[in-house]
Amino acid sequence: MRILCPAADIPPGATRAFPAEDGAAHGLFAVHHFRDGILLYINACPHLGVPLDWLPGQFLTLDGTRLLCATHGAEFRISDGHCVRGPCRGDHLTKVPCTIENNMLMVADDAGQAPIKNRGR
Repeated sequence: MRILCPAADIPPGATRAFPAEDGAAHGLFAVHHFRDGILLYINACPHLGVPLDWLPGQFLTLDGTRLLCATHGAEFRISDGHCVRGPCRGDHLTKVPCTIENNMLMVADDAGQAPIKNRGR
């Protein structure tokens, strides 16, 4: 397991990006959902495999209710990464299991190495 950051660094309603580690194809990002706690996803849109953030570390729509892909405007539910709008509608972001131990956000050493399907639709 590896430490990403103190869990307190991602307050409710906030997001944070984590760069790709050695051997990982993509970085990760965390979102602290008010209902579901801290969720972690691979930072790659299922449509083209590009990073989602529209500014460094910014992943939410302006109203803060969905995750947004900056490349083509696809919108994803925060709770499960399911695409509800855009060219990859019906697809989903790749969720990464994470835990909080001793107030630190932790992931498996190989987090981010899962392949992202690139549908190219």
